[in-house]
Amino acid sequence: MNGARSTSPRRAARPAAPFVLAATALLLGTLFAGPGRARDRAPLPARAGLDIARAAAQAWSPDAALIYLENDEPLDDSGAATRWGYLFYSGSLDQARIYSVSDGRIRVAENLEMKFEAPPLGAQWIDSGPALAAAQRDLGGAFCRAHSGRLSTMLLMRGAFQDEHPDDATWTLIYTAPDAPSLFVMVDAADGRVRRSWRG
Repeated sequence: MNGARSTSPRRAARPAAPFVLAATALLLGTLFAGPGRARDRAPLPARAGLDIARAAAQAWSPDAALIYLENDEPLDDSGAATRWGYLFYSGSLDQARIYSVSDGRIRVAENLEMKFEAPPLGAQWIDSGPALAAAQRDLGGAFCRAHSGRLSTMLLMRGAFQDEHPDDATWTLIYTAPDAPSLFVMVDAADGRVRRSWRG
């Protein structure tokens, strides 16, 4: 996510623009990706690695809170990936730390040097599978069929869309295609409704 601007809890009502989301996904994806990209591990939904990442984060800082997550490896048709990245923020340390998890193990754990403050994600959010199903029903499936597209990124955070509930958690799904602008689909992480989509 090169060039991403920081988002603080006080500014959460000012959502990230599409290019910021794409840049953030690129940067964190690069940071999360590390050696040992195994192709023989079973893909899992986003929540699968959350407990181990949270335990490590709270050992790092007791007030660490999850603020962002994203796939670190390619997604399958069910919204599962062999590796997921989890970003935590500690207010007491004023520091963010990333954990990349696959196969029940932390593969990467390191502090994020850029400022990336965001409101903490609550405990109640739909997993990556239902989020993908909602996006596919709405626009994603049609985009893939029309443009030979594919889902490249799923990310979860708060304050990332502009409507009457700017502080809600949303999944952002980014579809890419060789002959068309990317499609962004934002899915409400509480009820699975598609809230917004755009091309860019």
